[in-house]
Amino acid sequence: MTIAQRMYILIFSAFAGLVGLALLAAFQMQRVFTAADYVSVNVVPSILSLNKVITDFGNMRAATWQVVSVRDPDAREALKKEREASYRKAMDELHRYEKQYVTDDKDRQQLQADLRAVDAYKALSDKILGLALQAKEDEAAAELLANRQVVVDLVAALQSHNQYNVDIASRSADEATSLLARARWEAMSIALLVILVVAAQGLLTTRRLVKSLREAGTIAETVAAGDLRMHIEVTSRDEIGKLLQALKNMNDGLVRIVGQVRQGTETITSATAEIAEGNMDLSTRTESQASSLEETAASMEELYSTVKHSNDNARQANQLAQSASALAIKGGEVVSQVVETMSGINASSREIASIIGTIDSIAFQTNILALNAAVEAARAGEQGRGFAVVATEVRNLAHRSATAAKEIKLLIDDSVSKVAAGSRLVGEAGATMSEVVVGINRVHDIVAEISSASNEQLAGIGQVNEAVVAMDSATQQNAALVEEAAAAAKALQDQTVKLNEVVNVFKLDAASSSSPSSSQSLPPVRPAKAAPRAPQAPAAPAARRPALALVPPVRGGAKEVEEWVTF
Repeated sequence: MTIAQRMYILIFSAFAGLVGLALLAAFQMQRVFTAADYVSVNVVPSILSLNKVITDFGNMRAATWQVVSVRDPDAREALKKEREASYRKAMDELHRYEKQYVTDDKDRQQLQADLRAVDAYKALSDKILGLALQAKEDEAAAELLANRQVVVDLVAALQSHNQYNVDIASRSADEATSLLARARWEAMSIALLVILVVAAQGLLTTRRLVKSLREAGTIAETVAAGDLRMHIEVTSRDEIGKLLQALKNMNDGLVRIVGQVRQGTETITSATAEIAEGNMDLSTRTESQASSLEETAASMEELYSTVKHSNDNARQANQLAQSASALAIKGGEVVSQVVETMSGINASSREIASIIGTIDSIAFQTNILALNAAVEAARAGEQGRGFAVVATEVRNLAHRSATAAKEIKLLIDDSVSKVAAGSRLVGEAGATMSEVVVGINRVHDIVAEISSASNEQLAGIGQVNEAVVAMDSATQQNAALVEEAAAAAKALQDQTVKLNEVVNVFKLDAASSSSPSSSQSLPPVRPAKAAPRAPQAPAAPAARRPALALVPPVRGGAKEVEEWVTF
């Protein structure tokens, strides 16, 4: 039964009690009114009517006595008429009483006794009146005294009849008083019964409602405290039962959510393990980078040996050049001019080389900034603030590159004019230089050896360049991985701590707090480890290692940048 139904029953009980009390009061009041109405409508008029009859017959008796005692004929005639009038009035009243006021058979019997007594007295009065009219006053008086019992019987009959009506009125009054007292007690009893029933129902309903609300409040406080181990039983189907069912559903939902969150924390733990594997992979890359550095060192050792051999050949070429210097005296002047011209070309070439170096440096820095811009863009996503800063630097470097290009163009034009002048001088020195052909041939052989050594040196430098490019790419990837791994690990650690703090507030039972099965947990993905390469032994050990020079990438630079941007 719902609370609304209980309240409806309580209200209906109170209403029914009040209606019953009102009906009882109305019924008792109707009974009292009926008794009072009977007295006022029937009994009191009967008493009044009989009193009139008694009065009329008293007047009739007085007129009869006066007729006997009066000697004046006119007075007697007047008294006779008065007697007749009183008799008619009394009889009319008795007939009206018979028609309107007779209550029961006893009342009717008493009325018949009244009529018989009236008839007897009427006969006596007529006889006395006849004697009096015949001037037989003494006989009339003697007759009246002799039949005095007739008068007594008439008075007794009327008084008895009147007393009967008075007794009826008294009984009606007593009955009305009794009905009033009974109605009072019945009303008080019903009112007390209604109060007891309504109070009992109200107390029971209130007690059950308060108990259920306290139980719901206890459940809510327990859930608010984070304890989800309470087993909620719903035993009723009323509004409180619906409330408890809602609290039970809420508690079950919280248990499911907290269980899922705990499973999520375990998944985060698995992800942390994956990050650890990534760090291991990063360590492997670092080892590979160290191997590449060792290979670079070996190449630099080989390059050092080749350069040393080239220096030996250069010394031999210097000795041969000294022996051929005598042959070159004739062309000295021309060669001097050529040397001056070529010096200018050399100076221009050095400036060109410097500018080219600047352009190269700018290009390399532009590449680095572009890579940084890509990293910033990838990290920031929609909020590419760092990318705007890097783009500004790229535009500045591009402007410098354009300026250097203009200077290169001017220098190249100047070098062209100087080379033309040098060509003319070289033509003039051609005849002189033919004399030194023999010596130059020998120098050519030595220079060939120097060229071969230079080629070997170039090959070694190419290997160094490739190693440096690979090392640079791996270093950049490692830096990005380290930075991303650090940021992800920090964010993951913070989230894990927060989740643990939130989840640890709730208390679950053993069935709800058990760890998820192995079929539901996701296995961590282990990245493949790159096998470290064994360092190669250097070709020839050297006493010291020359400093590494930053060489622009020769091959694979654009590809490496493209792969990095894709990453």
